[in-house]
Amino acid sequence: MITIVSGIPRSGTSLMMQMLGAGGMTPLTDSQRPPDANNPRGYYELESVKALARNPDAIAEAEGKVVKVISSLLTFMPNRYEYRVIFMCRPLDEVLASQDRMMQRLGRVVPAAPAESVRGAFEQHIQQIRGWLAAQPNMAVLYVEYGDILNDAHAAASKIKAFLGQNLDLDAMARQVEQSLYRERTSG
Repeated sequence: MITIVSGIPRSGTSLMMQMLGAGGMTPLTDSQRPPDANNPRGYYELESVKALARNPDAIAEAEGKVVKVISSLLTFMPNRYEYRVIFMCRPLDEVLASQDRMMQRLGRVVPAAPAESVRGAFEQHIQQIRGWLAAQPNMAVLYVEYGDILNDAHAAASKIKAFLGQNLDLDAMARQVEQSLYRERTSG
């Protein structure tokens, strides 16, 4: 069994990894990408997973652990494992604003791509990935709304614990949520 945290970039995957680690799971990370102003608690990434398209066996070391796999790489995971996928969902307006702020904090120029075309590409990608996940017999998926975690971290942690069937520390998971890090909010 491999536990996967996934979603599009800036959807809350690092927060979920923090929660699961605090709850008692072993996060598989190499700490090559250090914490910064965009993710002050760290990214919880494993560099070798970024090469899943070329090396699907990179996921093998995650057995019994939790690893972050960005949504665009999910289709490259070998089907010989059983997976529990926690897929982070966040309003696309917030994702796009967070990505722009991240680029600004890094001192990079924010691309002038029309927001509607970027949003459309993300919507299409998410729809395709959801369809693909639904068709995988070796993958169970829990869709978690980023806002739900921030509104009631303990309830969200409880749902995650039930989904994973693991004895996780709900209080420790809930303590990972820091409201001040919810910086790109949409109204309503």
